[in-house]
Amino acid sequence: MKKVFVTLFAALFIFLIPFLTYVMFYTPVNATQETVLYNLPYPGILPDNPLYFIKAIRDQVLIFGTRDNVKKAQLYLLLSDKRIAMAVALAKKGKEKQAIDVAGKAEKYFVKIPQLLVDAKKQGSGSSSEFIQTLKLSNAKHKELLNTFLKDLPQGLTDSINEVIRINGQVKKSLETL
Repeated sequence: MKKVFVTLFAALFIFLIPFLTYVMFYTPVNATQETVLYNLPYPGILPDNPLYFIKAIRDQVLIFGTRDNVKKAQLYLLLSDKRIAMAVALAKKGKEKQAIDVAGKAEKYFVKIPQLLVDAKKQGSGSSSEFIQTLKLSNAKHKELLNTFLKDLPQGLTDSINEVIRINGQVKKSLETL
């Protein structure tokens, strides 16, 4: 009887160990967020440059001069993506507060896009599904970068970052309805 028990225990041990090893060491654990494959444009002059005000004036002139809603939405997407790229560059330079302010401006540009697309659809010139997919990818990339800010930037700035993340979530909900 003792010999049968030892044999069963040995067999169970031999077959169970490889299975447990596989489960413990080879099962992928998705503890990290996957990176979004979306390339941000080159940000150009950063807000800490003394000549930045010229760029800001140019952007406002472009916004004012663009009358087509779909083209204006595309312009807002470009400006929003550039602002979030600026925020990343500023954070790397150690200018965290300014980076969060610029990220907030990026999301404020992004908030305007869904309503422009709704208005364009009412006027009969809806946007392509490719553009909407691009908007969703951009929004996901913004969220990824904002979450990186949340992890990397000082604790005193978490309320500001969370506010920007909240705006990003509102945009995501708006994009789902398009």
